[in-house]
Amino acid sequence: MAELKSEGVNLAAVCQITATEDKKKTFSSCRRVIETACKMGAEMVFLPEACDYIQRSPADSVRYAEGMDGPTMSAFKQLAKEHKVWLSIGGFHEKNPEDDSKMLNTHVILDDRGDVVSRYSKTHLFSVDIQGQFKLDERDCCTPGKTIVPPVDTPLGKVGLGICYDLRFPEFSMMLTRQGAEILTFPSAFTIPTGMAHWEPLLRSRAIENQCYVIAAAQTGKHNDGRASYGHAMIVDPWGAVVAHCSEGEGVAVAQIDHGYLQKVRTSMPVWDHRRTDLYPTF
Repeated sequence: MAELKSEGVNLAAVCQITATEDKKKTFSSCRRVIETACKMGAEMVFLPEACDYIQRSPADSVRYAEGMDGPTMSAFKQLAKEHKVWLSIGGFHEKNPEDDSKMLNTHVILDDRGDVVSRYSKTHLFSVDIQGQFKLDERDCCTPGKTIVPPVDTPLGKVGLGICYDLRFPEFSMMLTRQGAEILTFPSAFTIPTGMAHWEPLLRSRAIENQCYVIAAAQTGKHNDGRASYGHAMIVDPWGAVVAHCSEGEGVAVAQIDHGYLQKVRTSMPVWDHRRTDLYPTF
């Protein structure tokens, strides 16, 4: 793994909102949580997947998608610049330049000048059919991303970008950690049935096995008559402890990203040195 950032403590904010089909209303929610996080002293603010909107149908989701130079991303850039804060735009419905019948689900990192410093399009597309409860297939409207993006340098340290369903694939997180990630991000819109069963165990597992902080912003509540999200945005430390948590409704939670503690965890139990790469050479 790459060399860790020098010892220090930085403040991260994880947010949750309830996006709807109304872009202006949804952006107002984002503005509120960003402003709250800044008042709390956060150096970087993490927003959930689909923080621009959640539509009622796959067709509408595609129809309302924008390019990176569109009004929604321009407004987020202005917020970052105005508040001098780094932003994780956890899931932006981006127009697909290669196929106008589909879109990309793109995670964008903005620095405190409003510049794009990294972007990642979701590679694992969610598909679930829980009979009698919920059915959703992201493949109806999205094209999967083609690459894992290397971790990006931020005020908090090296941040590895994921989105929601990526959380379920440990190889994805391990690859980012091998590339130097100190923080793994999984901005999400978890369904209520899967969230109740799996959300916290998965987040804590990714933190423990990779010895990384995990920051998971979340959608929460009822978006429309056919869709609701679990919420419970949280930050998990490298030992697997939940150090910040939102319960229900729009909210913000903050936690310290302590690089001295991260180094201590990795040094006291050097699992990467103990890996039997002769048995599983991929990692």
